[in-house]
Amino acid sequence: MMFIKVYNTLIRVMYPIVISRYIKKRKERGKEDLKRFNERTGRPIMERPEGKLFWFHGASVGESLSMLPLINRVLDTYPEAHVMVTTGTLTSAELMGKRLPERAFHQYIPIDNPVFTTRFVKHWHPDAILWFESDFWPAMLSSIKRKNIPLILVNGRISNKSFKRWQQFDFICKELLSCFTFCLGQSDEDAYRLRVLGAKEAICLGNVKYAGLPLPVDEEKKAEIEKQINGRTVWLASSTHDDEEFKISKFHNELKKDFPDLLLIIAPRHPHRGVEIQERLEKELGLKTALRSKGEPIKPDTDVYIADTIGEVGIWYSICPLVFIGGSLIPHGGQNFMEPSRCRDAVIVGPHMHNFTDAINRAKKADAVIQVNDVLDLTDNVRQLLGNKELLEAKRSLAYNWAMSEAKVLDGIMDKVRSYLPE
Repeated sequence: MMFIKVYNTLIRVMYPIVISRYIKKRKERGKEDLKRFNERTGRPIMERPEGKLFWFHGASVGESLSMLPLINRVLDTYPEAHVMVTTGTLTSAELMGKRLPERAFHQYIPIDNPVFTTRFVKHWHPDAILWFESDFWPAMLSSIKRKNIPLILVNGRISNKSFKRWQQFDFICKELLSCFTFCLGQSDEDAYRLRVLGAKEAICLGNVKYAGLPLPVDEEKKAEIEKQINGRTVWLASSTHDDEEFKISKFHNELKKDFPDLLLIIAPRHPHRGVEIQERLEKELGLKTALRSKGEPIKPDTDVYIADTIGEVGIWYSICPLVFIGGSLIPHGGQNFMEPSRCRDAVIVGPHMHNFTDAINRAKKADAVIQVNDVLDLTDNVRQLLGNKELLEAKRSLAYNWAMSEAKVLDGIMDKVRSYLPE
């Protein structure tokens, strides 16, 4: 463990000289939670709950959300246990505060200083740790290993670029991976790369993101929207990026020739772009729009409803039977197309889905998703599906059945994890 020893020594020396100044700047910029900063130094105010404690860690909002199904399964399996979730950002902390179930609570991950991490692990002393983050923090991992706590990498992903980079420093990677009891790769390729890089045991049981929980739906708001739609033909373009909204909306009037009552709902990936989207569609295409953030209602002559709000995508998926997933008409790589599948929507994606290569290949094999080449192809498929109720219903069923079968990955992961968890 030579690298980790050197790293820990350097961090101890550098913290008061360099790192503490960086942390001070983060505080000044509002990137640290000042009221709970004690958690970042491994000095939590909360007492450790009695009984079994499972610790889940993830860095990003996406990783945090992907934990939720497994958190629920652990709590169901161990009725007397508690779950601690750690993240590092204000946004993820706020989100977890809203979404965590009973007997689960949030803490900030300590700064990777061996003094802080040792203090943190000693205080909480979890029975098992499920690590969802792709970054490996040497001080924290070594603190965990010294206490002989089972440490499980879940949904481990090693990109081709990261794999090549790690191979140049394989001695470091082997030390870090040796801290894990075992690793679950997101795909067979990820598991293989983890083994090559030094993981003691690495297998793939599937992608835990396929087992996501249903999105929250405010039934009162949904009923209000449905009343405004009043039975019109409706479809959704979700998680769209710049220029996709314009490309799609250009063909709205063409589709209206077949469906005079057509309503397009657009839920942009970045809601702050709502006003910009509205102005462009009205000015350049002459479409009649309504903006949700302004409280503008859907009227009988509204062409496009721009749903530029946060946390309401579940409403749109539950209302619209047909969904296009953005980030895929442009070379962004696509967005999560499994969520509308779980909501029993027929799903269309564009040609650029390289962020979800494994998932999209599995879905296409099950005929659970339609992948188009361009916006013309998209328009043709929308026309065909909206005009053929039996075909639309069949595509909805295929998408839902695939999503539910993929969600069973949780069973395999839980069986493997339980073999290392204390009874």
